[in-house]
Amino acid sequence: MNVLQLDNGGKPRINNMYNYMNQPMYMQPTMQPKQVVVVEPFVYATVITLKGKRAVIETSRGNLSGTVIDVKPDHLVLQERDSTFFLRLCEVIWIMPE
Repeated sequence: MNVLQLDNGGKPRINNMYNYMNQPMYMQPTMQPKQVVVVEPFVYATVITLKGKRAVIETSRGNLSGTVIDVKPDHLVLQERDSTFFLRLCEVIWIMPE
């Protein structure tokens, strides 16, 4: 792969990508990790209306039913008797109020 670079006079010249990749680490651009957050805005807005109410929620792992006790932009908290479930909103397929 070739890279187009400018020499000291500002004239374009083609440089082999192999040379670029074999430069010492201090000369290569630094790669920083980036945080990615998945937000489902319409699912979030819908689930907020169910806070404190009972609902059935279909996920990629199956159905869950219970009371929606808390909602955050990326997950919801569902409680059924003594069990508490934390569901990622990106895993929700459908929601039905009971």
